[in-house]
Amino acid sequence: MLEALRAGASGFLLKDVPPEDLVEAIRVVADGNALLAPSVTRKLIDRFAQLPVTATGTPPGLDQLTDRELEVFRLLARGLSNAEIAEGLFVGETTVKTHVGRILMKLQLRDRVQVVVLAYESGVIQPGV
Repeated sequence: MLEALRAGASGFLLKDVPPEDLVEAIRVVADGNALLAPSVTRKLIDRFAQLPVTATGTPPGLDQLTDRELEVFRLLARGLSNAEIAEGLFVGETTVKTHVGRILMKLQLRDRVQVVVLAYESGVIQPGV
């Protein structure tokens, strides 16, 4: 699973997913979003929790983010939706979408899944903190 995400996969489902969920997942990924099965998300977080923090500084591009974009980056990495981020930061969803787009562009990431991977691998956030 980790290798697939590192290689650029935008979604990961288990083989026993119901056909209607598979069709919906294809639509989600085709729209440019990311999707992970809930059990896969838990395994991914557990896996990152076991890794030693080996960050040797700021990941490339992270220093280009504004303070607000860095805040949104951390919330994205925690798995919050745009609506949840907007509510927590007292801004509109459109503002959050703008921040997300800029974060993806500045960090040269394709989707939210890659944000999560970068955040955990670089030690910017840690599970449970």
